[in-house]
Amino acid sequence: MDDLDDMDRRLLTALHDCGTDPRVAAAARALSWAGEHGTLWLAAGVAGAAVDRERRGAWLRGTALTAGAHVVSMAVKRLVRRPRPAHVEPLVRTAGRHSFPSSHATSAAAATVAYGALGVRVVAPLAAAMCVSRLVVGVHYPSDVAAGAALGGLMAGLGTRWMLTGGGDHV
Repeated sequence: MDDLDDMDRRLLTALHDCGTDPRVAAAARALSWAGEHGTLWLAAGVAGAAVDRERRGAWLRGTALTAGAHVVSMAVKRLVRRPRPAHVEPLVRTAGRHSFPSSHATSAAAATVAYGALGVRVVAPLAAAMCVSRLVVGVHYPSDVAAGAALGGLMAGLGTRWMLTGGGDHV
């Protein structure tokens, strides 16, 4: 386990060092801010529901899946209680003291799966950038981000059939 912890710390340090470029730091901060509490992904789902009236129900269920995944990640975080990295100086403030799993990564992956099922492809690269931003700003270990992404992807994947067919909608 020490080798994994060491690798986690070294990868975080290397990615956090990218934040010494002011442009990279600004982009990482903006992504971190936009992803707080899943805000970007929830807003995207509501916007999708407003624009795509034919699939409004599917969009709203996808938004609910994304929100649900975020809530589950916060519950897991409270159970695991892994402290945030202390060996790097964070570039942003965080809502809490615990880092595992990354709730930003959870909601980003959930949105990627849910909205991807509706044909939206732009979410995936933005979600990946958001996940990396959590390392650049120094508030998560890579394993926190990987676990969050896995949790979000799994939860949305399990709910995709309901999202697409629930409530009588046909997609």
